[in-house]
Amino acid sequence: MPTASPTATDQAPRHPAPAPSSSDSLAPLRPLILRLHFYAGVVVAPFLLVAAVTGFLYAGAVQAEKLVYSHELTVADVGETKLPVSRQVAAARRAHPEGTVHAVRPSPAADATTRVLLSGVEGVAAGHTLAVFVDPYTGEVRGALEQYGSTGALPLRTWIDGLHRDLHLGETGRLYSEFAASWLWVIAGGGPVLWFSRRRALRAVRGTTGRRRTLGLHGTVGAWAAVGFLFLSATGLTWSTYAGANISELRASLGQATPSVSATAGGEHAGHGAAAGAGGAERAVGLDEVLAAAREQGLTDPVEIVPPAGADSAYVVRQVQRSRPEKQDSVAVDPATGEVTDVLRFADYPLPAKLTRWGIDLHTGILFGPANQIALMLLALALVLLIVWGYRMWWQRGRGPAFGRPVPRGAWQRVPPQFLVPSAAAVAVLGWFVPLLGLPLAAFLALDVLLGEAAHRRARRRGAPS
Repeated sequence: MPTASPTATDQAPRHPAPAPSSSDSLAPLRPLILRLHFYAGVVVAPFLLVAAVTGFLYAGAVQAEKLVYSHELTVADVGETKLPVSRQVAAARRAHPEGTVHAVRPSPAADATTRVLLSGVEGVAAGHTLAVFVDPYTGEVRGALEQYGSTGALPLRTWIDGLHRDLHLGETGRLYSEFAASWLWVIAGGGPVLWFSRRRALRAVRGTTGRRRTLGLHGTVGAWAAVGFLFLSATGLTWSTYAGANISELRASLGQATPSVSATAGGEHAGHGAAAGAGGAERAVGLDEVLAAAREQGLTDPVEIVPPAGADSAYVVRQVQRSRPEKQDSVAVDPATGEVTDVLRFADYPLPAKLTRWGIDLHTGILFGPANQIALMLLALALVLLIVWGYRMWWQRGRGPAFGRPVPRGAWQRVPPQFLVPSAAAVAVLGWFVPLLGLPLAAFLALDVLLGEAAHRRARRRGAPS
């Protein structure tokens, strides 16, 4: 956000600091980066503020739902022997005969309940399932809650996730988060460039007051948090509406799409999704035999069992532990013979697929559990502080009625061609790939040129230089 040079009324340190060196290699670009950082900060900051606050809440919701839904998630008393999975599913179906069995997540720990996921249940949102929680020792149904997503988000986390993702406004609302993610890396990348291009004395915080101190706090925290912001921007774009689609198409064209185990009754895994099971048909092999076959292939808890979708489909068993990077293996099991027909190891994923999986899980606070969530909350808090300090600097920059004076116009005209031409070409390509960056940037440049030309004409009419 705004980082212009301090004015005469700022209270400087006891010993005046030298000005930034004009021989700095970044000197030709600094005015342009400064202007872009200023305006992007002013315009995009409200969207980033919403994303930061809702992201902070989401990171905390991962642990909060364990407390809110402790009755459903845990058993009353830990027993000695767990019932067969098939009997647990039968208990869930007696309590909730509606819909069909979409998947089963057997109890992953001694004190954890089993989740039986039902699809097609009236009153449950499209794309969501009804999770029936069963005590694996007694078969008691502990409750039922709506569940969303592969991480098993329950109503509290699902609501906060929707607030963070689209403000509960549907596809239109998703544009806010994509706009924020598209510009976060520009602001986060430009800030450290401006900060480190200043001399060390001008970056000092201790012993300063007024705008100089605000600038010091803004720059110091921004420099430390920049890498985290760049990560959040990149991972947030991977599942956005427009940039996310471009990223998926690029990966598919390069043969780097995320593979999935084949859900047919006998094919090798390919780059298509495993079918979701409808369940309900009589099969020679039941859930218990399927789980045993998956265990023989090394699939440890927690796992999810997806019943066959049709006569030619197989069971799919996949690991759903997102807090450990390597626990993402999956197998397909023939419902007639109980034989494993396909195995897909996470170790065999293409590198871009692994990076995408890790990036999304880090972004959502799942990959390393509480440590990941605390780091995300600190990043969100840092972003909120940076926005507050940025607007405060804008306020402090004004003189009397000149509230929030902008950085002088025309910075791009002073950039040497050897810098400007390659930069413009790179921005054009990036803007096409990330449209919610490219389109607003083009509009900003067009408006900037028009306002500059209007100011130039007014100055000429007054007989003064523009």
